[in-house]
Amino acid sequence: MSAIKALNQFVAGTIERQRFATTLLGVFSIVALVIAAVGIFGVMAYTVSQRTGEIGIRMALCASRGNVLRMVLVQGMVVVLLGIGVGLMACVALTRVMQSMLYNLNARDPVTFTLTALGFTVVALLACLLPALRATKVDPLVALRAD
Repeated sequence: MSAIKALNQFVAGTIERQRFATTLLGVFSIVALVIAAVGIFGVMAYTVSQRTGEIGIRMALCASRGNVLRMVLVQGMVVVLLGIGVGLMACVALTRVMQSMLYNLNARDPVTFTLTALGFTVVALLACLLPALRATKVDPLVALRAD
């Protein structure tokens, strides 16, 4: 016997596999974003802790907190932007694989690529900001005595 279904139920059943794949891909991408942010934060915190003496000397020689903040943020963001550039090139190269998972969408959508890159940049900037703010609070006397 065949069951009578509404059209929207029938359509939902036919794209159930694609919906599951995209949901799973979305969950994995959020997990990857969190792992990347934690990794960037860890590397930046380690870098700042290794450069405490240098930052202390800079601050003892009248470097402003803004200059120290800018130095640490620029150092972190250069690496992040290089990574985003390489990631965007890999995404463009792998769009054929993703095209089969997208329903009625263009895999090379420039708006999606731009928003994703901007999102990663903002998350990376926030991950770099806390170690950079810690670097601005380095006491020059304590940093110089530690060496």
